[in-house]
Amino acid sequence: MTASPESRIQARAHSFNAAAALYAANRPSYPPALLDAIETLTGRPLAGARVADVGAGTGLATALLHARGARVVAVEPGEGMATQFRRGLPGVPLVRGDGNHLPLATASLDLLTYAQSWHWTDPALAVPEALRVLRPGGALALWWNTSAVDVQWIDDQTDRMQRHFGIDHVVQKNGDGSRAARADPTGGLDFTHRTVRWSRRVPLDLHLANLSSHSAFLVHDEESTAAFLTEEHRHLLTAFPDGTIEETYDVELLLATTPHEA
Repeated sequence: MTASPESRIQARAHSFNAAAALYAANRPSYPPALLDAIETLTGRPLAGARVADVGAGTGLATALLHARGARVVAVEPGEGMATQFRRGLPGVPLVRGDGNHLPLATASLDLLTYAQSWHWTDPALAVPEALRVLRPGGALALWWNTSAVDVQWIDDQTDRMQRHFGIDHVVQKNGDGSRAARADPTGGLDFTHRTVRWSRRVPLDLHLANLSSHSAFLVHDEESTAAFLTEEHRHLLTAFPDGTIEETYDVELLLATTPHEA
């Protein structure tokens, strides 16, 4: 029997728990300029701000917020990811939960963040929950590391992944308005959009390990994934003979501020 779209989404969301160590070791973090943009758009420093990072995973974004001086708590539904988080950030509080049902007090936060995780929520539930836990004048920030498909080798690789796996596993750039409409189909939030480009240089094997930590790979059978990675290794050595890959990303940020009290 063919799996329903909802069950396929759930399978991809839960696939990270078995690969939490792989995720922590190889996924890219986020550039300082992203946090600068959040501070500019909210009009306040992160230092001292009450923040919850939802779908925190292994803590990539939580660690950056904590380092900026935010009073941050992580919210993570997955046991595997939560275990990895506690190994890396033992001093940062973590609670189990998800964005559809936040285990957080009403009007308790200055900032609610979703780093690479809003697409696992149901906005019909997650938007009201965000508005509930944010104080008046607080902000909801959503962001994604997206592959810079205007870079030719990245565009070529994206095409190969789509052909092999039959799905688009990356968050594609569809414009400010389209992205905001998907983030909140009700149109109740007025999102501001920013794009922050950045890059990192990594060994070829680390780049392939990063790819393999994505859900499209994790839910595929091992033989098919191995075949793709072997062929991709060959393609990349042609493009990067020294074995060092320059990954280029566009962080797509959406930020909406809640109304101040009258």
